[in-house]
Amino acid sequence: MRVAMLSATPVDTHGWGRYTRDLIMALAEQGAKIDLITSIDADSDPNLPLSSYSRILPSLVPARRYTSLRLLAAMPAVSRHIAHADVVHVIAEPYVLAVPPTHRTIVTAHGTYLPLTVQRRGFGALYRQAYRRSTVICVSRYTQSAVLAAVPGLDTTVITNGVDVARFQQLGTPPIKRSPVVLAVGQIKPRKGFHVLARAMRLVRQVVPDAEVVFIGDKSDTTYCERILADLAAEEPNLSHAVHFLGRVPDDVLLGWYHAADVFALPAVNIGNQFEGFGLVYLEASAAGLPTVGTYGCGAEDAILDGETGFLIPQNDEAATAGAIIKLLQDSALRSRMGMRGIEYAREHGWDKIAQRVREVYETYG
Repeated sequence: MRVAMLSATPVDTHGWGRYTRDLIMALAEQGAKIDLITSIDADSDPNLPLSSYSRILPSLVPARRYTSLRLLAAMPAVSRHIAHADVVHVIAEPYVLAVPPTHRTIVTAHGTYLPLTVQRRGFGALYRQAYRRSTVICVSRYTQSAVLAAVPGLDTTVITNGVDVARFQQLGTPPIKRSPVVLAVGQIKPRKGFHVLARAMRLVRQVVPDAEVVFIGDKSDTTYCERILADLAAEEPNLSHAVHFLGRVPDDVLLGWYHAADVFALPAVNIGNQFEGFGLVYLEASAAGLPTVGTYGCGAEDAILDGETGFLIPQNDEAATAGAIIKLLQDSALRSRMGMRGIEYAREHGWDKIAQRVREVYETYG
């Protein structure tokens, strides 16, 4: 089977890239031939098992002005590159606009982007038509509900993200740890709920006085990071010393924190029409044996088994966030039990299994 895949650069620094890279590796293991069509500024990766690597699409990370017009202009080139493909799979949702109307596509909907594209002024109708020619793989049931609300009647199926369990069971470089640690990983922005977690730590430390929280991820939104620390300092000066912003870290350091921490928590919040589509980091934490805390009303409902691999709590609820963390920090047997179940659950979402389900969708293509 020959698959033409349209996506952003297959790198670790954003969700599209990670999904693309891992799916390519898994599909290639199962015998598929992959032609990757990506952005003009992408760097080729000689380690990816690709049949071809074409850089002809406008960049989405970061997105630039007139992206939709640039996508339409790229359509003739895309048409040539997909001419011999058995399947056309669009992984970065906006790229669907570059696929000629004569082709049916598979589109992976990761969360916010598909609903947003159909709202684009002057181009929303074109995006709707493109999605209606597609089978849409939604990475969670919540994402599926948002997709169908945006474009009723689409042909959709739910296939969650996969996780490289073996990678997250590596111990990495152990950090120096002096107290109970709550870990949060992801781009540090309001939708991830870092501010909720930081404020919840005020309540956690009333019960577990030496508890600390470690934030790992892109902290380029310096205004948001500074606001979190300023709010904490205004309410409880000592608390700001228990909240650590590490930014991006090397892989071995990240793995070290996954295995040193006691709890993983990311109380994601919906902001306007933006939401957590799945929350792969919850599954990665589970693969490392960490109990997880996430929120209802987003894709975390598929990434966490409430009461088994961790806890789901209401959004924007500092007390509930603190309560779940305290319960876990005070009960080592519960942490161990949830951690073991989390590893099992992560294995159920290994990329070999996810790629097989994607191939089953490919078999219905046409």
